[in-house]
Amino acid sequence: FMSVPLTIFGTLLGRHAKLAAGGKGKPAGEHFPCRVNAIPRPIPDEGIEWYGKPQNLVPFAGILSFGSIFIELYYILTSLWNYKYYHVYGFLLGVYVILMVVVCMTSVIVVYFCLNAENYLWQWTAFFSGASTAGYVFLYGVYYYTFKTGMNGFLQTAFYFGYMAIISLNLGLLCGTIGHFAASKFVRTIFQNV
Repeated sequence: FMSVPLTIFGTLLGRHAKLAAGGKGKPAGEHFPCRVNAIPRPIPDEGIEWYGKPQNLVPFAGILSFGSIFIELYYILTSLWNYKYYHVYGFLLGVYVILMVVVCMTSVIVVYFCLNAENYLWQWTAFFSGASTAGYVFLYGVYYYTFKTGMNGFLQTAFYFGYMAIISLNLGLLCGTIGHFAASKFVRTIFQNV
């Protein structure tokens, strides 16, 4: 009922909107906050501390984000799998806001450390630092299945882990997108002042 008119409206708005800041009509990819060199610099391999490498920073960002939601995650999984009623939606909204703030801050910090190590490939690092929360949510789902539910058998196991994989994937996409958005704003802001 509403999807067709909204799709048409979004298409028309996207085609006719000015994409660049300042309304100059250039595509968004051509508007950089500072001058960009045509030849990319090599990223140094040796001499970088452990906190300058993305593969070391991304799991820490996920731990911090997961730490902000794991208590509420217990109650959500209990209401989902143990047929209990969940009735504190206001508190859930507060935990969601806290999760978004933590994901934004950890993504910005991870990107800052990578840029300090002269690694300018920050885009996927920003996405994965937010999305790494989903891995910890799935691992918590494994713990919850093992110790908190009485499920057994192939069908129940496949059903549980299938849904937990979908939930974790969607949470990872959500947190990764928000982390990338925050890091992109951060990078554009710091390079406008260069």
